[in-house]
Amino acid sequence: MAKGRVTVIDIAEAAGVSKSTVSLVLQGSPLVNEITRAKVSTVMRELGYVYNRGAATLRQTSAKSKIIGMVVNDLTNGFFAELAVGVDMVVQSAGFVQFLANTAESVDRQQEVIASMREHGISGLIVSPARATTAKDLKAVTEAGIPVVTAVRNVPGARCSSLVSDNAAGTAQAVRHLAGLGHTRIAFLGGFPDIMVFEERRRGYEQGLRAAGLPFREDYVVSSGASRAGGVEAIGKAMRLPDPPTATVCFNDAVAFGVCDGLRARGMEPGRDFAVVGFDDVIEAKAAVPALTTVSVDPQAMGMRAAQLLLKQINAGRAEAEAVTTSVRLVVRESCGAGHKVKTEELA
Repeated sequence: MAKGRVTVIDIAEAAGVSKSTVSLVLQGSPLVNEITRAKVSTVMRELGYVYNRGAATLRQTSAKSKIIGMVVNDLTNGFFAELAVGVDMVVQSAGFVQFLANTAESVDRQQEVIASMREHGISGLIVSPARATTAKDLKAVTEAGIPVVTAVRNVPGARCSSLVSDNAAGTAQAVRHLAGLGHTRIAFLGGFPDIMVFEERRRGYEQGLRAAGLPFREDYVVSSGASRAGGVEAIGKAMRLPDPPTATVCFNDAVAFGVCDGLRARGMEPGRDFAVVGFDDVIEAKAAVPALTTVSVDPQAMGMRAAQLLLKQINAGRAEAEAVTTSVRLVVRESCGAGHKVKTEELA
């Protein structure tokens, strides 16, 4: 091998792979298997190769890269896995590769992964913002002219497109359904007040109570993590109240599954002794025991819509903000105590 600056061709020859494979490794592409990635990385270290990311980014930008960044706040929640699948179905058919990152609700981590994605020359970004994200946190990427779509959670003041579900209508319908089954003590469990989705779903909860002629009780709104563990915690607090609820609308399906766990730990059976309604309609909802009554958002379809919205802006060559609210529907199954017959109620 000739002395001097090590090139991609040198690495490809030493590793026994093609030049394009080395390039994919440098880009962090998921198209390269881990064994090949490790082999190429080892050769780069041995040869002392230094990747000039700045020059690579300039090349990618001029060539208009085929990379879409996707950043989600909680990949442990099945909803976001389904959302990512929907995005991938659309971007893959359009010839793009999706880079997926999880922030675990950390704004700092969110900033890091977005900065890294920009270094790789992403053509656009879909982000479900971490808790406490502000318009300022997205300013750098939007001012760079990169199309951005915030999905699931909106960020007030951010100059980018947004895609959210009709959260208020969903919880309102769920409350009216539970009231129609005879429940008068209905709780709203899970989630944190510092995200807009919580406030929208809580607002719908209050609207549903008013429509059913039921009073709003502050102690029936119990905040917790938007997770299965959060659901166990929330139902524990609710059942320790002097006058505990007999039914609940949950912040999401993950919380609802935890509520069911917590009820069983108390010797109570969901759907028989206590009515449970979730929000999202993830794949597990239908297969759960009892099957979960939930407000269906159709996360995979939402991911597809987010990708279509982003590609529309990329292809147009300009990042014009567009706000989209998708409709939801209540899917009635056994966990609310309405029987075993599945029924779908479309929201007006």
